[in-house]
Amino acid sequence: MDTQSFLILLLFSLCFIVFHSHAQNNGFSVELIHRDSLKSPFYQLAQTKYQLVVNAARQSISHINHFYKDSLTSTPESNIIPEKGAYLMTYSVGTPPSRVYGIADTGSEIIWLQCQHCLQCFNQTNPMFDPSKSSSYKIIPCGSNTCRSRRDTYCTENEYCQYNIEYGDKSHSRGDLSVETLTIYSTTGHSFSFPNVVIGCGTQNTVSFEGKSYGIVGLGGGSVSLTTQLGSTIGGKFSYCLVPLLVESSVTSKLNFRKTAVVSGHGVVSTPLTKKNLQTFYYLTLEAFTVGNKRVKFGGDSIGGKEGNIIIDLGTTLTLLPSEDYTNLESTVAKFVKLDRVKDPNNQFSLCYNVTSEGYDFPIITANFKGADVKLNSINTFIPVADGMVCFAFISSNIGSIFGNLAQQNLLVGYDLVKNVVSFKQTDCTKLN
Repeated sequence: MDTQSFLILLLFSLCFIVFHSHAQNNGFSVELIHRDSLKSPFYQLAQTKYQLVVNAARQSISHINHFYKDSLTSTPESNIIPEKGAYLMTYSVGTPPSRVYGIADTGSEIIWLQCQHCLQCFNQTNPMFDPSKSSSYKIIPCGSNTCRSRRDTYCTENEYCQYNIEYGDKSHSRGDLSVETLTIYSTTGHSFSFPNVVIGCGTQNTVSFEGKSYGIVGLGGGSVSLTTQLGSTIGGKFSYCLVPLLVESSVTSKLNFRKTAVVSGHGVVSTPLTKKNLQTFYYLTLEAFTVGNKRVKFGGDSIGGKEGNIIIDLGTTLTLLPSEDYTNLESTVAKFVKLDRVKDPNNQFSLCYNVTSEGYDFPIITANFKGADVKLNSINTFIPVADGMVCFAFISSNIGSIFGNLAQQNLLVGYDLVKNVVSFKQTDCTKLN
């Protein structure tokens, strides 16, 4: 190579490095693909929009039964299995990179995927990751701080660190706790690689979701979640904007990092994150719901206490409330809705109505979080389950309180893990690039 060619190549490389660094520092966004959307590998053409809603509700109700009462307060790992992957994201693992799907979930901590040569695997339509073909894959030794500081790990005879995650529905994933290079692809076409990310390479896996999903991308608050491990690289900030489930649009939801994740401008409200023993979940304090001019006090479950009495979660579809709180809210909503009440043919919802027009003006329900009043429009609170029938998208629960993803549609939801706040802004998520 002559000197001129070398200098041109060097200049190109330097420009690429500067551009890549600038892009990463300014932040980036990735697609969040709803499992029932056109872009999803799970998409079923034959399903009607009502079947999508009913399935999501059924998964959410099943999801409740997969909790244990103490999973919200005492167990070392999340006992929630995300609802067969409410939202998926793509990323690559290894060197050279192997592209995979993972379930993006704020209620899970670890990043794990199925690996080849596993002893017990669930069916997967795409090839599994083969760690033997990656030059950047390393199993974490037992003596490392990462291994010793976790309660869900144990050692093998050859002194390698193993992880073991048990979910509430008896699903589990076990395998090597490892470090690997992860590559994330932005919506602008750029890729960002992060070396030495702790992952679980699953060799014994039984789960309730099967197909083209590889495993979990934990976005929770634990020490080995993606958001925690990226840490200062993303400035401790991430956000998402969820496109309404039944809106026919080619636009996907977005997951944002660093500066792109900042929620600012007119109309932003913020509420503090509450720290609890189980750091995986993001706990908020909900004081009441306001329906019209009627304020309905929210007590929360007795174990959760007044502070941090509800979890905000990306992986749960419906909003779950303790029985007494749900009953109080439902009866108040029913007083404001002047429609014929009907029985849900699927026996999943207790408050349903006949509607003659999609334009019926349901009351705005305001979630009164500590320091932040978040207005929920009808798209957040009622869902169509059949022609001419809508149901209240909140349900009674005996396992605690969860602010689900339907309630978060068309809200820009930002997490600042440095300031320990969650911010909300009313946004048309279909209009975001």
